Amino acid sequence: MSDGLVAIVKRDCPTCVDVVPVLEELSLRGPGVTVYTQDDPSFPDSVETLIYDEDLEMSWHYEVETVPTLMFIQDGKEMARTVGWSRSHWEALTGVDDLGLGLPEMRPGCGSLSVDPNLADGLSLKFGSTALKSRRVEIATLEDEFDALFDRGWSDGLPVVPPTEERVARMLQ
Repeated sequence: MSDGLVAIVKRDCPTCVDVVPVLEELSLRGPGVTVYTQDDPSFPDSVETLIYDEDLEMSWHYEVETVPTLMFIQDGKEMARTVGWSRSHWEALTGVDDLGLGLPEMRPGCGSLSVDPNLADGLSLKFGSTALKSRRVEIATLEDEFDALFDRGWSDGLPVVPPTEERVARMLQ
């Protein structure tokens, strides 16, 4: 991650949409800001440095739970952070006065995609320290998973849900 101010946002968050003028202002007259977007590679299209965090790697490694998140990065390490929109916190972090004068003094953010329950297990396997050490069982494309489990004696006749890496990792936690 580049040094300086870094914002992590997503279009599907009203607070992130509200702070776009602030990000534009920081990009143009302030110290500059690198914006990582989680859900739309063109949002916001009015900032100078925009990076699509498509696989959510940055959001995962920097443990972003709420968007917008504004961080100050130095030598690749996070030195300061604020989440959601708070004029006083953003001004203190950026060193720029009178930010977002048309906005309310404070607005909470939204949940980051990196903590979405539907994605978190997969991200943990992809980027985290969880590593499965068991052997993999290959099932032919045309073979029914449920029949294959029964044929191998892994069921007593009751339905068995085929394991996935995400399910196994969740079970082992």
